Amino acid sequence: MKKLFLINFLFASLILAQAKILIYMDLNQTDHLKAYGIAYNALKDGMVGDWLLNYRGGSFMFDYSEKLAAKCRIKGVAFQTLTQQEAVQIYSLVQSEEQNMEVVRLEKAPKIAVYVPPNFKPWDDAVTLALDYAEVQYDKIWVEEILRGDLEKYDWLHLHHEDFTGQYGKFYASFSNAPWYIEQQNIYEREAKKLGFKKVSEMEKTVVLAIKNYVAQGGFLFAMCSATDSYDIALAALNVDIVDKMYDGDPPDPDAQNKLDYSQTLAFQDFKLEMNPLIYEYSDIDIQPAEIGSEQNDYFTLFEFSAKYDPVPTMLTQNHVNVIHGFMGQTTMFRKKYIKSSVYILAERAGTDQVKYIHGNFGRGTFTFYGGHDPEDYQHAVGDPPTDLSLFKNSPGYRLILNNILFPAAKKKEQKT
Repeated sequence: MKKLFLINFLFASLILAQAKILIYMDLNQTDHLKAYGIAYNALKDGMVGDWLLNYRGGSFMFDYSEKLAAKCRIKGVAFQTLTQQEAVQIYSLVQSEEQNMEVVRLEKAPKIAVYVPPNFKPWDDAVTLALDYAEVQYDKIWVEEILRGDLEKYDWLHLHHEDFTGQYGKFYASFSNAPWYIEQQNIYEREAKKLGFKKVSEMEKTVVLAIKNYVAQGGFLFAMCSATDSYDIALAALNVDIVDKMYDGDPPDPDAQNKLDYSQTLAFQDFKLEMNPLIYEYSDIDIQPAEIGSEQNDYFTLFEFSAKYDPVPTMLTQNHVNVIHGFMGQTTMFRKKYIKSSVYILAERAGTDQVKYIHGNFGRGTFTFYGGHDPEDYQHAVGDPPTDLSLFKNSPGYRLILNNILFPAAKKKEQKT
């Protein structure tokens, strides 16, 4: 009897060793956002997994372990235990030439940095909200860390809602007397002086160049809202002053528009600057609220790519729905005519020139820009309370953010189109 029990125990152990955990990501998933954290931390713990592109919403597959199963249960993440035979059947389906699906191996959790100023509030930024909710570890860095070369320690960099032009978000007309605005300006000016810059705008130019070099060397850059277009504008204006005197103490170059160098930018070209310092806008890259219309009709559509031939944009668009409710920001969307032809358009408002989500390559690295401020706060305003993501566990808009943190973990196949 004792011998029979031992045989049964060993057999059960063998079956579990061969079994898989499928974290499915379709409409049946109970907490999509926590699922990314589960996958990320499994990689961090030394596990290797697979991302099943376009299978049940972009599911994750890992070898079975009691620890991983327990974590899923504790975090409220739905999963399914598969026998080896069931797993083989899924892999066979996903890799079939008849299916627009693919298996991408996830090998190592990327080390993440978030570029934020010292007065940063976590609810100011959707990415940090997502990372905190999913329980994904990240480091906060700012100007000094960037300029001393700390970026080489990180695989993935997110740009908080920065204004890289040095105009403090162009909030002057509305908030120049607000305590938070005054504090922000003082912090930036002290940092510039400490690092030997005469003006904040000159400090920002050095920062954008350092970040560009990081991407060229193989870094993964992600940005939302004003950190998208203001970053490229700063690159185009490396050799010209576009900042008015209330921001940096001297007037801009009156011929600034004609001196922009679009060859320096990552994503945008041929745009026109908004030189009026009192207008809350950087350029005509951004789509204006009047062009968007009513909130009820504001939806954007994810493009469908070939999972086998274009796995990278396919990874970045994994979701359980393909039409997503829009959301606004200082930079809400991008005007299609100003996007470089080398850039992938990942999502747009159907039938318009309004683009929400883009991705491109530069050197050995990549960049992804996502318009808008908070996917679950349609018109986020200064001082609004933080979004409670426990109320939006299945947010498709937040899923696009979290696709990007696993993208660097994937063993890439060379794109064929």
